[in-house]
Amino acid sequence: METRKTALITGGASGLGYELVLLFAKDNYGLVLVDIDSDKLLETKKEIESTYQVPVQIMAKDLSQVNISEEIVSELGETQIDALVNNAGFGAFGAFHEVDWERQEQMLNLHVMTTTHLTKLILDGMVKRGSGMILNLSSLAAFQPGPLMSLYYATKGYILSFSEAIANELKGTGVTVTALCPGPTKTSFQQVVSSASSENKITFNMANAKDVAAYGYKAMKKGKSVAIPGGLNKILGTLPRFVPRNMATQIVRRIQEKNREE
Repeated sequence: METRKTALITGGASGLGYELVLLFAKDNYGLVLVDIDSDKLLETKKEIESTYQVPVQIMAKDLSQVNISEEIVSELGETQIDALVNNAGFGAFGAFHEVDWERQEQMLNLHVMTTTHLTKLILDGMVKRGSGMILNLSSLAAFQPGPLMSLYYATKGYILSFSEAIANELKGTGVTVTALCPGPTKTSFQQVVSSASSENKITFNMANAKDVAAYGYKAMKKGKSVAIPGGLNKILGTLPRFVPRNMATQIVRRIQEKNREE
């Protein structure tokens, strides 16, 4: 009898993470879901277990906290993780010197430290077993600087670079790493970016979370190192290679200012 595989998904209670949870559940994966929203976690657990008859373990954790990855892995005990999805993330709109430092520090901890540390802690077992998949949520923002969301763009750039590098290191080990780089996607992200409802309401080229999740899931299973859903996004991702960096930066600045005005 084949042993059921297990996937650990951060930010799995809503949005893109939730859509990825459904895809793993359909493939009969056991699930470990980590999210800051304990109520949504419980709702998701009940829904998945009743619909797909797969075991779901939930952990209500603030993934922006220092050393939270060690706490998660400790609570996993002997549970073997066959797929890791580092999905949790958020944005903060505004000039770097004006945005609250506590919020910026949380973003750095979540996008950089937690993503990196959790990957490192889970990856060791995968390499020893000779199998495993990691999906890291980057963004189309990773391909250029982003005035007025400077740390978000920078940290997503880090996730992309980090993922591509270790994907190369892991060739031949049976373990793959995929960076999913979606453009604007209809999730709760737009509400979290800023407390001002008028800010960053991007509607142009807006993707559906279900479609983005399906694209990323398929790319992960194929072992692709970088996955950019949408033809227009693929073109936009290459633009910084063909225009001066200061021009690309200025274009992003204008887009951000326009979104703020709408």
